[in-house]
Amino acid sequence: MLNPRRRLLALALACAALPPLLSGCASPPAAPTAAQPPKLVVLVVIDGLPMRQVTGYRDQWSADGFARFLDHGRWFSQAYYAHGHTVTAAGHSVMLSGANPQRTGIISNEWRDPRTGAPVYNTGDTAYQYIDNPTRPLAGTSPRNYKVETLGDVLRTRVPESKVIGISGKDRGAILPAGHRGTAYMYMSETGQFASSSYYMLEHPQWVKDFNAAKPADAFFKRTWAPLLPESAYARSVPDGQPWQVNSGNGNRLPAVIGDKMDAPGPRFYGNLLASPFGDELTLAFARAAVQAEQLGRRGVTDILSVSLSSHDYINHAFGPESRLSHDHMLHLDRHLAAFFEFLDQQVGRDNYVLALTADHGFTDTPEWAATQGLDAGRFTAAPSLAAVNTALKARFGVDKLARDFSAAGLLLNERLILESGLNYGEVQTAARDALLALPGVAAVFTREQLLGDDQTTPFLDAMRKSFDPTRAASLQIVLKPHWLQSWAGGGSSHGQPYEDDQHVPLLFWGPSYVGEGEVKTRVQMNDLAPTLAGLMRIPAPAQSQGRDLQLKP
Repeated sequence: MLNPRRRLLALALACAALPPLLSGCASPPAAPTAAQPPKLVVLVVIDGLPMRQVTGYRDQWSADGFARFLDHGRWFSQAYYAHGHTVTAAGHSVMLSGANPQRTGIISNEWRDPRTGAPVYNTGDTAYQYIDNPTRPLAGTSPRNYKVETLGDVLRTRVPESKVIGISGKDRGAILPAGHRGTAYMYMSETGQFASSSYYMLEHPQWVKDFNAAKPADAFFKRTWAPLLPESAYARSVPDGQPWQVNSGNGNRLPAVIGDKMDAPGPRFYGNLLASPFGDELTLAFARAAVQAEQLGRRGVTDILSVSLSSHDYINHAFGPESRLSHDHMLHLDRHLAAFFEFLDQQVGRDNYVLALTADHGFTDTPEWAATQGLDAGRFTAAPSLAAVNTALKARFGVDKLARDFSAAGLLLNERLILESGLNYGEVQTAARDALLALPGVAAVFTREQLLGDDQTTPFLDAMRKSFDPTRAASLQIVLKPHWLQSWAGGGSSHGQPYEDDQHVPLLFWGPSYVGEGEVKTRVQMNDLAPTLAGLMRIPAPAQSQGRDLQLKP
């Protein structure tokens, strides 16, 4: 007989594969009339997914994963983030607020306080702790740093009984879409559990306890990540085992055994799980459990579920989006999504909910690979760059370490030292800008005065302005050349620049009762997602939104 602790997990998995009468799942509620909002809005975020990967592998999709949107939904092939520093937290802060990072205050994943130089994490809040799990310094535990309201905040202000749940492999991927009034659950890479924090509750609900007690992450121990298709299907991708491909913990070749050379599941295994297709599978299993236990979309009000899948970002960082490993991960992800969508069809009803799929940022190809294609590409590394700037400033002003450190997309000057040394801040800032421009890979550097101005013609300035919160950002903001990236290691790839590779992301919708079909080639911005969903839900857009309703109705 099935262990009682495993019943909820088993039911979640069964409901994805069997009709309701066979699986024991409840029948979906009746379809709403055209005048009613959807019963459930589901946002699926693929961390680190450039739009070119969605269309580039279209011939290899299954019938009902990404193809559900491309063949039967409304999709925007020219959707871009407007801000320049394109990283995970910044992108997640835009999605359901409609506001750029200049308003959300989430300027990066982490930054330094301009006054003290102390590190700040985007969702860090020492007032709160993870439930039943260790909480490390700078851990993401609350939306305290998030300055704006979200779609879920608007919904729950108007309809308090609505539920807003954010789930992710990363704390920022769960907390920011959940907003201030929702509930966030994030994967704990030390224990393999999903946990919330004391900001949201003091104790997990029973369904979360049961899910974790069943140890679902352990089921993937010694599982093999093998290519889904024959070798010939990957001819458009860079083969495994390249010298610039980082060993993410699972090697850099397929097939790969997750937990290889380990005796039992532990923190190293749980962390490695995220850099494989099994990280997505586990996250979606938890999402299924949430839908069932919380009865999302079945209680007579509109609910919101945000599921941010983190594995693709880890894989692209390690191997690059041009790699076969990234390509194959997309194929596995496509099949996982198809199973999740089928579960939602059965649990909620195809006519009762709306799906939106997007990404928090795109990805730049690995510089070493780009160089083999004849492109000017390279890595901008922090330590030698900071040393070069300080050497130039000392030669000019006779004072060492006038540049404190890099912070998010910028260089942070030591304002206190400049003042104590009797120097003119503007002169030091100008000299630092010139020193940065002399470094390899730097395309532009903008000063605080430029970022607070209204110049709309200088290339990249407006994009970097949209990433600039003057209370949190460094006074000098840096743009690298195309195909260059900020790098803290000798391999792998990244993102974070105001270029096509990093700004161009999918924006896909599906929902037969609410969303039309076909590709829209008009250029749109990711700020448009929140007001568009607000229109479908018949509630006001978040107050700080800078986007517009894209009018998805059939």
